[in-house]
Amino acid sequence: MTDGEMVTRRVAAIDIGTVSSRLSLAEVAAGRVLAARKHTEITDLGQGVDATGRFDEAAVARVVEACRTFTAEARAFGAEGVSTTLTSAARDAANAEILLGQLRDLGLVPQVIPGEVEARLTFFGVAHDFPDERIAVADSGGGSTEIVVGSYCARRHELELDRLQSLDIGCRRVTDRFLAGDPPAGADILAAGRWARAQFEAYWEGQPTRPDRLVAVGGTVTTLVAMTHELVPYDSSFVHLRTLSALEVERAIDRMRKLTAAQIAALPGIQPKRAPVMLAGAVVIRELMRAGGYMELTVSENSLLAGAAATIGEVLAGERPTVGWTPELSR
Repeated sequence: MTDGEMVTRRVAAIDIGTVSSRLSLAEVAAGRVLAARKHTEITDLGQGVDATGRFDEAAVARVVEACRTFTAEARAFGAEGVSTTLTSAARDAANAEILLGQLRDLGLVPQVIPGEVEARLTFFGVAHDFPDERIAVADSGGGSTEIVVGSYCARRHELELDRLQSLDIGCRRVTDRFLAGDPPAGADILAAGRWARAQFEAYWEGQPTRPDRLVAVGGTVTTLVAMTHELVPYDSSFVHLRTLSALEVERAIDRMRKLTAAQIAALPGIQPKRAPVMLAGAVVIRELMRAGGYMELTVSENSLLAGAAATIGEVLAGERPTVGWTPELSR
C-alpha cells in the first residue's frame, strides 16, 4: 500500500441534476468512500428544458442558492478539493452558460459531463458494495437514465464494463412530455410507459447475457422504498441495499395515478417538492424492470456522488482515476 492510499482526505462533490442539486461531504482513502454525509435540495433545474431547450431563470436562481450553501458547507468541512458536475439538463440547455457563469462566481469549477462519464461515476460509486460481481446499474434521473453492465475488481482497482449507455428518459422529461394533467389521463400514463419501454428494450436487446442483479440509484427508487415502507422520517441506512420488487413499484403507481401532485406530496415517505415528477419516475422504473425481465432490483444510496468523491481522492493522491475521467477541482 502506498502512502497515497493510506492517507484519508476530506473532499466535497456537488452534482447538479435535472431535478435535484446534491452535495456529498466525504472522507476517502484508497479509492473508496469511508464515510459521507449528503445534502439534497430539489431545485428542478430541468423544468421546461425538454420543451424550450433553455433554462428558466428562476430555476437557475434556485440552483445557485443551493450551491452557495453547499460551498459554505464544504469550506466548513475542510474539503481539500471540490468537484462540481452537471448532467442531463445542462447538456440540453442552449443557455447553460447563464448557470455556469454564476457557479464560477461562487468559486466553483463546473463541468458539464457526458452521459458516459455520468454512468462510469455512478457505477464506480455503486460497485464497491458488489466487488467482483457482474451487475447492471441504472441511474434514473430527471432528464436521463444511465445503464451500465460490468464489474469492479477491488484487488486491481479496475472497472470492467461491458456496455454503458445514457438514454434521454427521466422523470422530469416524461412529466413534461406526457403527464400534463393533474392528475394525468390514464391514456397519457400508458403512452409514457410505451415510450420508455421501447427505448429500454432496445438497450437490453443489445445485452444478450443480463446480470442476475439490477442495482438502481436516484431519488425515484429511494423514494419508492420510502413510500412502500412509509418512512417518516427518511432513513438512508434502511433504504441502502434494500430490495424493491416489481409488485411494489406497480402498487406505488396505482396509488399515485389518480392523485393530484398536492395529494401525492401528502403521502408518507414523499418529499413534497418531488411529488410533481414522482408518478413519471415510477413509470420509468417499472418499464426499466419490465424490459430487462427483472422482478426485483436492489436500491443503492451510493451514486454519482460516491463515485465522484472516490475519484477526487484518487486525483489528490496523484493516482490515475479508475473511471478514466479527471475532475477539475476548486479548493
